[in-house]
Amino acid sequence: MLKKFEILDGKICETQEGKGSILAFVNPDEQEKKSLTIGCSIDEHNLTSALDPDELARLEFEEEHMALIFKRPKNYSAQDRFLFKVASLGIFLFKDRLIIVSSEEFPTFNGKIFAKVNGIHDFLLKLLYRSIFHYLEHLKVINQISESLEEKINASMENRYLFSLFTLEKSLVYYLNAINSNSTMLQKLKNNGNKIGLSEENIEFLDDIMIENAQCYRQAEIYSDILSGLMDARASIVSNNLNVLMKTLNIITIGIMVPTFVVSAFSMNVGIPFQKHPAAFWIVMIIAAISVGGFFMFWRHKKW
Repeated sequence: MLKKFEILDGKICETQEGKGSILAFVNPDEQEKKSLTIGCSIDEHNLTSALDPDELARLEFEEEHMALIFKRPKNYSAQDRFLFKVASLGIFLFKDRLIIVSSEEFPTFNGKIFAKVNGIHDFLLKLLYRSIFHYLEHLKVINQISESLEEKINASMENRYLFSLFTLEKSLVYYLNAINSNSTMLQKLKNNGNKIGLSEENIEFLDDIMIENAQCYRQAEIYSDILSGLMDARASIVSNNLNVLMKTLNIITIGIMVPTFVVSAFSMNVGIPFQKHPAAFWIVMIIAAISVGGFFMFWRHKKW
């Protein structure tokens, strides 16, 4: 699917007329891929990399354009079950236009970040900055989910909460790898700023983007270390909760067995004390109650 955009009065506006200075291809079909490779001279390998979620971020220069593969957070849905994935975004910068290729729908170019856009180079940098901001938003969500799962683990013995934490930890590994890959690409982009045609203002903004990316990496690393370091402790909590439950069940079982033994002893078909006594039933019940009380006093004395 193709969407066309123009930069009008510092804003990104979708248009249906003309070629458009910004072309966004979402999950392009075979015909659109053919038009990109033949009509725009985009290398087929770079086009495939833009749609491959496992491709690393990189920057390459062709005869007529610059090819940039950037890693961004994949849109999260309930079907992912706490697994946050990454996707690739292909950006192809020509002299007078910019082409974006993505395997899935991405947010429209609005909001504070795109409030004032001065040319396609500025748009390119703002697009990279929003992807980093998207990472930070997901990290906040991951942290909130992690805290919620911790509370459930402390009060539950079910392994599914631990599995969810393992999934979050796996997501953070994906994020760390993607953010680190973006860091290398951003440094190369800065080194070739003059070749691309970035202004001094663009270079300053790129420095800010690199700082944000480094902070994003550090935040993801902290969350990953916390989840990894406390995973064994959380598993021990589940095991301890199970032990406490088994202890409680044992107390109940033994507490029932003691009076049962007393009652069983007086139920034998042999001569037993008090069998002729009119209050024999109540005497047996009193002895059973005393046995239960004695058992719990002994249990508390031993602090079991």
